[in-house]
Amino acid sequence: MNTGQESIRPIVVFTDGAAKGNPGPGGWGAVVVTTGGGVREFGGGSPHTTNNRMELTGPIEALAHLKATTGRIAVYTDSSYVIRGISEWIPSWHRRGWRTIEGKDVLNRDLWERLWTLVRDRADGVEWHYVRGHIGVPGNERVDEIATAFAMQKVPRLFEGPIADYPVHILDIPADTSLPQASGDKPSGAGSNKKPFSYLSVVDGVAMRHTSWPECERRVKGRSGARFKKAMSAMDEAAILKAWDVQL
Repeated sequence: MNTGQESIRPIVVFTDGAAKGNPGPGGWGAVVVTTGGGVREFGGGSPHTTNNRMELTGPIEALAHLKATTGRIAVYTDSSYVIRGISEWIPSWHRRGWRTIEGKDVLNRDLWERLWTLVRDRADGVEWHYVRGHIGVPGNERVDEIATAFAMQKVPRLFEGPIADYPVHILDIPADTSLPQASGDKPSGAGSNKKPFSYLSVVDGVAMRHTSWPECERRVKGRSGARFKKAMSAMDEAAILKAWDVQL
């Protein structure tokens, strides 16, 4: 997260979606943090929907709210479906007349078209960041609470006001917000089933190496400001530690 001059800091947006039954009652949540330090929570629901539709609705509603607000936007979500769709899949879908590579109609086309329009019309640009769900990232946990409440047909109390009064440490964001490798992807020079060399974590400035993701997750879960990342080789591990400016 860039904490430099306010003029270059992006507008921060967290979004999430949920459905009970999938399909079933669903909800979405979003939190917007403006460069001026204002915070606003949003949310809504549908009596019969899917998780993916709610995951898409969150960023759609947030970007629509920010349509008249200038500035770069950084969207954080735990939905790889949303990020891959808007970053990788949509151009191909559009060229094929909104059909998948298998020739099937693209699901949720109405929402994808709305999201794509909002992103294309954004002169200052939209960045997409992945945050793993349910590991204690404050912004992700809060939008999950909002989405889940609406999915359960409850109306949560939604905050609007200055960040100084906001009880969530919304700007505590992991250093690594890159999208996990998809199961069908093959990294250069490696097979898709290559085992990670290690998992790294930093908590309170102390770095540790882990042999498995569950072990790493147990250390970082719920810890404010924690960092974590998978290393595919000893060289990769050394580069990560150097970037973090820590030593094992």
